[in-house]
Amino acid sequence: MAIRTDAFDLGGLHLTPGEGRRFDLDVAIEPFSLGGERYPVGPKLVPARLDVSRTIGRGYALRLRFEAIVTGPCMRCLEQAAPVFSVDAREVSQPGPDDSHAASSSGSRARGKREGDELTSPYVEGDELDLHGWARDALALALPTKLLCRADCAGLCAVCGANLNLVESDHAHEPERDPRWAKLSELRFE
Repeated sequence: MAIRTDAFDLGGLHLTPGEGRRFDLDVAIEPFSLGGERYPVGPKLVPARLDVSRTIGRGYALRLRFEAIVTGPCMRCLEQAAPVFSVDAREVSQPGPDDSHAASSSGSRARGKREGDELTSPYVEGDELDLHGWARDALALALPTKLLCRADCAGLCAVCGANLNLVESDHAHEPERDPRWAKLSELRFE
């Protein structure tokens, strides 16, 4: 049985380098606001699989997988949309050497510590993983620019506003005449 997890204690696992574990968890993902509309994420608690591996040193290699449904109005036809998104996200948190000996008495940096030696994840603080924030951000990256009820959604008619998914395929309107050319229609050539 999975449990709701917003923060995950990586240090409590007591993993040795090269060792890993897999966890089935439930994570809550807050709704998105897109184009002024609210798009909730379902189910309320999204079942997720978390793989944690200890790297050499004090770091972790992390993998998060889940499927979530984002519901709300289709951005073309305004009908209810509920597309399913699969997320497979990876993070690595590999802090650099211990900073306690980073400066010598002359103020120079210790050997082996260069700028950019650290590979840190914004979701790992010490030994705690912000699973809630990581899941939401990973889902946000998986979302398309437009949420649609279906891939071939035809949208709304620009003239009458009819849902083009529900009307006949030959739905059309007489083109409106441009009022700037109205006087020319009064010309008669005999």
